[in-house]
Amino acid sequence: MASPSPVRTVVGMSGGVDSSVAALLLRDAGEPVAGLFMQNWADDGSGECRAEDDRRDAVAVCGRLGLPIHFRDFSREYWDGVFAHFIAEYAAGRTPNPDVLCNREIKFKHFLDAAHALGAERIATGHYARVARAGGRWQLLRARDRAKDQSYFLHQLGQAQLAATVFPLGELAKPEVRRIAAEAGLPTAAKKDSTGICFIGERDFREFLSRYLPARPGEMRTPDGRKVGTHPGVFYFTLGQREGLQLGGVRGFDAAPWYVVGKDVERNLLFVDQGSDSPYLLSRLARTEAAHWIAGAPPAAAFACTAQIRYRQTDEACEVRVADDGTLQARFARPQRAMTPGQSLVLYDGEACLGGAVIAATDAALEQPRPLSPPSQPSPSQSPHREAAA
Repeated sequence: MASPSPVRTVVGMSGGVDSSVAALLLRDAGEPVAGLFMQNWADDGSGECRAEDDRRDAVAVCGRLGLPIHFRDFSREYWDGVFAHFIAEYAAGRTPNPDVLCNREIKFKHFLDAAHALGAERIATGHYARVARAGGRWQLLRARDRAKDQSYFLHQLGQAQLAATVFPLGELAKPEVRRIAAEAGLPTAAKKDSTGICFIGERDFREFLSRYLPARPGEMRTPDGRKVGTHPGVFYFTLGQREGLQLGGVRGFDAAPWYVVGKDVERNLLFVDQGSDSPYLLSRLARTEAAHWIAGAPPAAAFACTAQIRYRQTDEACEVRVADDGTLQARFARPQRAMTPGQSLVLYDGEACLGGAVIAATDAALEQPRPLSPPSQPSPSQSPHREAAA
């Protein structure tokens, strides 16, 4: 009796429809494939984590497809490599993007290592993106379905990772993926797409964050310094946010909605203004931390390209200059709304993702020095604490 073929590709089985169809397509193409389910968030007692349901769905899909499935617990790696940074960034008043770091540190590092340990050559995921080879280098390309393209979240990948990765859904539209799943009788065919924090899920975000960053009330002020309310903690809010401010009918102001337009962590001030098009939300210039380049180096010391400052944003033209320390200065052709420190600036040349960097600062008006009086109450020292996640 012939021995089974060794597995060449391990699919990251999330328990969702996308990874399920990725595994199906590889199997039907004759690829020796196995699944692997990653547990990346330990039960924190909230009862809101869907990991066990997702695990059962992953097992059911692999059973339906006749594929072996493996399990790995990366919750410690997730805490150390992703979540600790996530909390530290919020404590500093920035708005991090955990999905970017999760892809770099977990899905395309620890998962890839686990696949190699199983004897596989490469990994596959249900991401909507494409990999190509050109000029002796690997490229990360946008998905054909631009509405689902996830290259923004994958811009921290490098040559070694792309060489060992396949994205089976890169040429497909989401409705086609669901159709394939339904025709194959996969139990995840109609399952709702996951949302919320990477591997943690959809929650009451402020309540969740308050477990790690206790409330620190302070003043809400207009850009010219007038107090209009109080806030529970500047780190619970992000630029451009409208929800949760609980400002209505402020005496002396119109009945227009209020938006977060700035944060001063040191003085514990949250700045708000009326109107989604407030000039205080606009900026043209972004300065970043050191950039990551998918090709290993920038295309030039100065170049023109397009960029996204958030997921699913329309491409915006910009001019990029690369400093000697690897940081970037990107100047946009037109003002950008709510360009937020902590989020990712991701650069593109047509369909190809060049790489990107974390936004460190912008030229928004409220990021400049402000001669305001100190808040009426002293600001206690701030330090995030860790809550056991076991």
